[in-house]
Amino acid sequence: MQVVVTGAAGFIGSHAVEAFSDAGHQVLAVDAPGRSLAPDVARRTWAEVAARPGVVAAEVDLAVDDLTAVAAADVVVHLAGRPGVRDSWGPGRAVAERDNVTATRRLLAACLERPAGRRPKVVIASSSSVYGSAGRRPNREDDPLNPASPYAVSKVEVERLAGLAADGGLRTVLLRYFSVYGPRQRPDMAFHRFVEAALDGRPLPVFGDGRRSRSFTHVRDVVAATLAAVAEELPPGIAINVGHREHVTVRDAIVMLTSALGVQAEIQRETPVAGDAARTWADTRRARRLLGWTPAIGLRDGLDDQIAWHRALRAMPEEVRVG
Repeated sequence: MQVVVTGAAGFIGSHAVEAFSDAGHQVLAVDAPGRSLAPDVARRTWAEVAARPGVVAAEVDLAVDDLTAVAAADVVVHLAGRPGVRDSWGPGRAVAERDNVTATRRLLAACLERPAGRRPKVVIASSSSVYGSAGRRPNREDDPLNPASPYAVSKVEVERLAGLAADGGLRTVLLRYFSVYGPRQRPDMAFHRFVEAALDGRPLPVFGDGRRSRSFTHVRDVVAATLAAVAEELPPGIAINVGHREHVTVRDAIVMLTSALGVQAEIQRETPVAGDAARTWADTRRARRLLGWTPAIGLRDGLDDQIAWHRALRAMPEEVRVG
């Protein structure tokens, strides 16, 4: 099977490329690493992705470049976009619109231009942020959407576009990822910041009081769900939660992390991020029913995995770490 992975130089995308390649698929890895929030990290990952056997890497900006080759695959796994609630305010609003909404609109249009029998299946990364904060129960896919940041608004629009494309005859699937962590996590993300600060002996920078809770989901579980979404026949336009069933407070996650590191870390409280959900909590019954998927990696084991990656990265020569 010919698979395109957009956002292939990114955190989740690089893991997805590896998984599809290891499964024996022909992979076209697509990204514009210079537009990343962490360009040096993206370029290093991009070089690793491009060197994998059976992977063809192409630098493509989905918002402006020709997408004919991207749309010619059997499956497009669309993971590219501008992530992050915090960076989507102010000037970041236009960037989120460009890299999330415009890029997805152009990609879906290119796929719809293919002959009806040769259109790819398109699996699209959405986000738990579309729900806003969870209440007294986990969020179900049919819950009303309540985006509270420009980033979340852009993802709601991405979902609307995917629904329109499904109505037009394109097989689209939306995967709402919940708080993904693990090896290769971006430097701006919480666990990356916490681990690096703890290893340096610095205070851990925490937005707010640490009482916010998340369905922290390991990247390997996320990729397993993504591969299942590619393999299964699903109703066009369907949305599926991909998250851990349990939600854990940031404060409790820090206790797990510092225990694994064998340190007692000082907390540095920072101003809470506007639009950041008080709680994300995934109802995963639809994923279990349609994909045969449930998360397999608990937070303690997952943090051990991420810490090991940080230690290995630090053991590399400086020139390798920065790309």
